[in-house]
Amino acid sequence: MLLKVFLLGFFITFIVIAIQFLFQDIFSFYKIAGGNPFSLFVFALSEEVLKFLAVYFVIRKSKFFDEPVDAMIYMITAALGFAMLENLAIMFSITGVSEALGVITIRFVGATLLHALSSAIVGYWWAKGLIATRKPEFHPNVPNIPEKSSGTNSAAFTVWGYVAAGIAIATILHTFFNYLIMTSEDAIVYPIIFLTIVAMFIFWDFEQLKAVH
Repeated sequence: MLLKVFLLGFFITFIVIAIQFLFQDIFSFYKIAGGNPFSLFVFALSEEVLKFLAVYFVIRKSKFFDEPVDAMIYMITAALGFAMLENLAIMFSITGVSEALGVITIRFVGATLLHALSSAIVGYWWAKGLIATRKPEFHPNVPNIPEKSSGTNSAAFTVWGYVAAGIAIATILHTFFNYLIMTSEDAIVYPIIFLTIVAMFIFWDFEQLKAVH
């Protein structure tokens, strides 16, 4: 199942690239610069939504999706597949050694970590939504997550509300990282510090979900 999710995360990149080319044409028509915060947000949103959908349609009814922490694990796996194809595409466009060193630092350290962390955020909020609906396989025994009893439609709305919140947070994180990359004179120092801080919170979220059986 992990392999399926990884491969779908890999191949979903082609769809994301096609969507982003479409948005580039639209932004070009309206004279919106590629580095504009709005365009960065739209590109990041397309990636976060497609990564989530890749995981959702593979594992939503799987017997191997029976613990809240699984949502984070599968999302991170899809993100790594997504980042792998992005990295390969960048590698084949490199023309010089000095350029290769810079790309390796930014892509393999920065961008790969970014995709893993942003998808982990989506997975965490997805798990919180599943816990909040009191699904039989997700026992709500994690502190600070309210218990709810609701009908099927209301429960589904709750899950999608949490997922939407996770995608929104992940998209903002993604956008901010890309903005730092484009504007920071030290290129990778500040973005990596930023991701390191975010990673500390993600590890805490992961440990919190592991308490739910």
